[in-house]
Amino acid sequence: MCLAVPGRLLERWLGPGDVAYGRVAFGAVRREVCLAYTPQAEVGDYLIVHVGVAIQRLDEEAARQALALWAEIDALAVDEPASDPPEGTGSR
Repeated sequence: MCLAVPGRLLERWLGPGDVAYGRVAFGAVRREVCLAYTPQAEVGDYLIVHVGVAIQRLDEEAARQALALWAEIDALAVDEPASDPPEGTGSR
């Protein structure tokens, strides 16, 4: 399964080979990401980031909706370890 996470571009710069890079905020977490696929991204834009690469810009409303869904998922998280699969499912 692959996950792409929305975040907000805080700063950008040119790296080696004149490839655009930026620092993106995912809540309290900040990460450096490659902007090669989203060279038009500007500071303040919301981006979808997958494995350290921004793959799409989002408008603010779409970003807020996506972040609200992530918040719902986080609220459902349980601190207990996952239970073992039923016997005979071959998932071990």
